[in-house]
Amino acid sequence: MSNNATTLKRVEDVVIRFAGDSGDGMQLTGGRFTETTAIVGNDLSTLPDYPAEIRAPAGSLAGVSAFQIHFSSKDIHTPGDQPDVLVVMNPAALKVHLPDLIPGGTIIVNRNAFTDKNLKMAGYDSNPLDDGSLNEKYTVYDIEMGKLVINACKDLNLPPKTVERTKNMLALGFLFWMYDRPLDTTIKWLRIKFAKRPELIEANVRAVRTGYNYGETTETFTTRYTVAKAKLPAGKYRNINGNYALSLGLVAASEKANIPLFYGGYPITPASEVLHSLSAWKHFGIRTFQAEDEIAGVTSAIGAAFAGSLAVTATSGPGVALKTEALGLAVMAELPLVVINVQRGGPSTGLPTKTEQADLLQAMYGRNGEAPIPVLAAATPGDCFYVAYEAARVAIKYMTPVIVLTDGYLAHGSEPWVIPKAEDLPAIKVEHPNSIHEGDPGFMPYRRDPESLARPWAIPGVEGLEHRIGGLEKENITGNVNYDPDNHHFMIKIRAQKVANIVNEIPPTEVYGPESGKMLILSWGGTFGSNRAAVDRLRKEGIEVSHLHLRWINPLPKDLGEILIRFEKILIPEINLGQLSKIIRADYLVDAQGLNLVRGRPFRASDIMNAVKEKLG
Repeated sequence: MSNNATTLKRVEDVVIRFAGDSGDGMQLTGGRFTETTAIVGNDLSTLPDYPAEIRAPAGSLAGVSAFQIHFSSKDIHTPGDQPDVLVVMNPAALKVHLPDLIPGGTIIVNRNAFTDKNLKMAGYDSNPLDDGSLNEKYTVYDIEMGKLVINACKDLNLPPKTVERTKNMLALGFLFWMYDRPLDTTIKWLRIKFAKRPELIEANVRAVRTGYNYGETTETFTTRYTVAKAKLPAGKYRNINGNYALSLGLVAASEKANIPLFYGGYPITPASEVLHSLSAWKHFGIRTFQAEDEIAGVTSAIGAAFAGSLAVTATSGPGVALKTEALGLAVMAELPLVVINVQRGGPSTGLPTKTEQADLLQAMYGRNGEAPIPVLAAATPGDCFYVAYEAARVAIKYMTPVIVLTDGYLAHGSEPWVIPKAEDLPAIKVEHPNSIHEGDPGFMPYRRDPESLARPWAIPGVEGLEHRIGGLEKENITGNVNYDPDNHHFMIKIRAQKVANIVNEIPPTEVYGPESGKMLILSWGGTFGSNRAAVDRLRKEGIEVSHLHLRWINPLPKDLGEILIRFEKILIPEINLGQLSKIIRADYLVDAQGLNLVRGRPFRASDIMNAVKEKLG
């Protein structure tokens, strides 16, 4: 019967973590909850977390996959420090993620998976659902999910394993009931996903409705929760993750510049989705090339740049290492190239599905010889769009490769994103010369623009503009191969000055909070959300602290030095062992201190808050 005693409680924000075996569909479940939450109008931030193994042993601790979502009626910046609700599909998921659950939090568990075999694999001596160890600290709802989906689908004549796989939809339906979310968006999605398998549509729809009805009709659950719409700036929104936003930014730049986009690369976690997205957009004139290795990927892109395309390659840290010699070629040839590094845990193969910020020094200095390359970094999943667009614009204007740093958290995390209007994006001007400079005896490929110092972008096939290109040092103006020591020194200096001139593209730096004081948090990349959330909480506690987030790392903003000296202490949180700290200390001779945690996970706001309080005494 209907549970008339259920009350609807309004809450400001909630953090939910879905966790289960790699085959339990936790990423899909979290994605569907995210999509529905975006449609409801909450602000949100997500953190997918899955193992690198294609299929770790079922029920093992190593095989646990998780998805965390933080949704709210106010503006938020992170996927949350700790979950309020933990949805676990087996004992291993409980074992791995229980330590993160807040005291007094809620556990929703699939009781059917707590068999003797699964408990043993997870390292439990007794069943935590029965020994009282959970009920003392948490609110536990153990639901026989497997049994419920079997009963719901008993007349469909489906294999038991197929029916068992729908239990994630049952858990999703129950969460939809618990947090007052509609079912229709997910049901519509199921009908599209399984359009050729009507029996799977029926099984999954029954499962999600069974989960919802279980909450509605079972008197155990006396409280539901609702999170009001967030008051976000006006505009048309969509839910977006970083890799998709980055891909859209590249396409927008190609369209704005009115030149074709060429992507050459090699699949690597967590950057592969950039190739996947771009390859689906052939109707925009995009050409994608999956090369046999990283070297072929980047050199194909360099060739496309020579031919007049917006050239792009994307990879992660190990791939950047393989592309290094070719990046030096792009510097020497002075061709526009966008190089995307979606950073992951390293070194070597490291933690392929985890996040890190440890490739900054590689981006800055990881080439032989004096080979400066502009470097900028995205702050949020949605910001990946604008950073990709900016990188393309600068690469074309200054005739240089540009490195874009994102990371695994930004790549797969998502947030509501205001869809920009094409007319509001900065213009990207492309000029290909069609004749030689007046007075010159022939084409001079290194005659530079006096402002940007960019050389002309002459493309093959234009009569009279034939010129030499390659990795050997060029003579100033003529582009002939030249070994003169003074010429080499001059060309080294002018290539460095060209990159330095990009500082004029950087707007005045904004400090969040007081313009001077006892403490400045300086950050870059995907740590933006955690740092901003920490600053907001600290200020609510009456602790004066400011925040400055860098988009450009090379060059650094021209006003950064005068800002840094206005603060007594500078704290730089990084998911590395202090790479930006080294750069800041060397360039500005200030005593910047690092907060360095390299765990394969984003910072918690509480980590930063504790460090600030400790340093301020």
